[in-house]
Amino acid sequence: MAHFAELDANNIVQRVIVISNDDIVDGDGVEQESLGVAVCQAVAGGGTWVQTSYNNNFRKQYAGVGDEFLPDANLFYNPVSPYPSWVLDENYDWQPPIPQPEDVEGSYWVWNEETVSWDSVAYLTPEEGE
Repeated sequence: MAHFAELDANNIVQRVIVISNDDIVDGDGVEQESLGVAVCQAVAGGGTWVQTSYNNNFRKQYAGVGDEFLPDANLFYNPVSPYPSWVLDENYDWQPPIPQPEDVEGSYWVWNEETVSWDSVAYLTPEEGE
């Protein structure tokens, strides 16, 4: 299956649709994004469409509604920070002000925006989860 994201005038993803891989293969058996764009435009009645990879094989990540497409960088990213203290790095990944500590057996880390730090949270055992 081939996935395509519809962009608004500001390159923000409005929706993602799925079409058949057969719809993007030319007469020589080569995948062509432009063929998929034409199918999407025919189905949706126009619009600006860009192919996205469900497996993150290209364009950084799978496009989701609200993500932004950066044509110059040829990638999708989420323009909304997960927390106010996090900053966007040069790879378009959101980074905390302090790195996440190494994993500790039996627990995982959760960001605490109030203290601007990582909190260790113990995994529940099956008995505790009941």
